[in-house]
Amino acid sequence: MESIFTNLKRTFHNGNILAKFILINLGVFILIRLAAVFFLLFNVQGVPLLNYLQLPASPVLVLYKPWTLFTYMFTHYDFLHILFNMLWLYWFGRIFLQFFTPRQLGGIYILGGIAGAVLFVLAYNIFPYFHAVAANSALIGASASVMAIVFAVSFYRKDYEIGLLFIGRVKLIYLALGTLLLDFLAITSSNAGGHIAHLGGAFFGIWFASRMKVGKDLTAPMNRLIDKVVNLGKRKPKMKVTYKRAETDYDYNARKNKENADLDAILDKLKHSGYQSLSSEEKKKLFDASKK
Repeated sequence: MESIFTNLKRTFHNGNILAKFILINLGVFILIRLAAVFFLLFNVQGVPLLNYLQLPASPVLVLYKPWTLFTYMFTHYDFLHILFNMLWLYWFGRIFLQFFTPRQLGGIYILGGIAGAVLFVLAYNIFPYFHAVAANSALIGASASVMAIVFAVSFYRKDYEIGLLFIGRVKLIYLALGTLLLDFLAITSSNAGGHIAHLGGAFFGIWFASRMKVGKDLTAPMNRLIDKVVNLGKRKPKMKVTYKRAETDYDYNARKNKENADLDAILDKLKHSGYQSLSSEEKKKLFDASKK
């Protein structure tokens, strides 16, 4: 048993962002289900822990529990719900990482989830159809975050194809648009809140893709905020003063010539092999050069 937890801990610390998100979702799911069994043994109906993690439709309750805007996107109760969400997250997250960085995946997961949460709360308090159930409605699941990832890569690379069983190869954007249509048609179903949240995540994914095409990363502010929160408890290293020799004209020219040669090589590789063939460092150099 100890080796299992040791392996999970190692996977979490050494794995990529997809592994971390999947393990967090699975961990919260197991914790909630164990809590449900415990409370049921004492004849306590419902799942009290779930009430602290799910996002309420009532704006007043959201003000009392603002953390639910974040926790709901890692919370599941039904096995099939988490199974399909994690499969979609894994499949489309891997495609996303072919074109974007792990930090961008983390940022779009959170921001897409928040977009879905905001649209859910707004819809349940604006449209009269939901007024009768808004006070007792809540939202859980990673679906909005996953939809943001799916639509981001679909609209960024509209020519990208995937293989579907019994159908063959289709463009990913067609699958995304089909999903969008089904979600829109289901916003008055029994799971209306979930489908509305899907739309919010999808719209954010489309927005992210459109801004990335002009070199604007919508996830950058969120990632900077996460970095600040993570570094709050870390001790700042002592400042070390170093003295750098002034750059001569010869050194400057040599450095610029090397930068230009590297950029030419990257552009040549981009022309012949496509963007996905570039390494993370090459993508960063290309992005930095586009801002100059």
